Parts: sequence; C-alpha cells; structure tokens
Amino acid sequence: MSLNPYLTFDGNCEEAFKTYEKVLGGKILAMMPHEGTPAAEHVPAEWHKKILHARLQIGDDVLMASDAPPGRGEKMQGFSVTLVLKDPKEAERIYDAFAEGGTVTMQLQETFWAHKFGMLTDRFGTPWMINCEKPMAA
Repeated sequence: MSLNPYLTFDGNCEEAFKTYEKVLGGKILAMMPHEGTPAAEHVPAEWHKKILHARLQIGDDVLMASDAPPGRGEKMQGFSVTLVLKDPKEAERIYDAFAEGGTVTMQLQETFWAHKFGMLTDRFGTPWMINCEKPMAA
C-alpha cells in the first residue's frame, strides 16, 4: 500500500508542479491536460490546456494533482504536505523557496523535537510543514 497526497489547484497546477520538481529535485512523470481526453468536453474551451492529472516522483514518494474545473475548486486547508529532511541546510533551502511569495505560518526554527521546523503556504496555495527532526531518544 502507498499513501499519496492529491492536490487540486485553481488553474496553476502545471506551474506549481514545475516549481516543486525543481525545488524538491523530483521528476514529473505525468502532466496530462484536459485537451485530447474525454474530459475536455466537460470543461470550457479555455480550460482545455489546464491539467487533468499530474504525477511527481520525489524519491520513493509521489505527489499528484490536477486543476479543479471552474467553480469546483476549494482552498486547500485542514492538512499540510510534510517534508521530513535530514539536512538542516536543505530544510532551509526548501523552506526559503516555498516562502517566496507565500504566507509563513511559523518561521523555520529549532524546536524541542527538530533542528529545523517551519510551516507555510506557498504562492500556489499548498500548505507545507518542513521538518528536520532531531534523533529521538530510545
């Protein structure tokens, strides 16, 4: 079994996933527009190039997404995509990249459980937690 977050965007899925691919060092495995699929007849013509399904491989993990058709999108809330990193410098790099144009909820900082932990919503509306944990006591 695997557990893969599926995000919905308001028309900027392609831009978001290209950014995530670059920042997270992943690889986009799918970026399928509505155009050329049976789904195209269910969205306005100006929406045909918007993304019906995207898949981003990041290590052994997968992040998937699409553009919600007009009038069907909802703000992403009530969850966060959490990245667990080993390197505090890498945590800072990713946090800084996602904070650019986004909204910071909690500055990246040391906590009692983490070398670095921070929360933000990026400019695409995705909520993130960046966590660089300290070793846990047995």
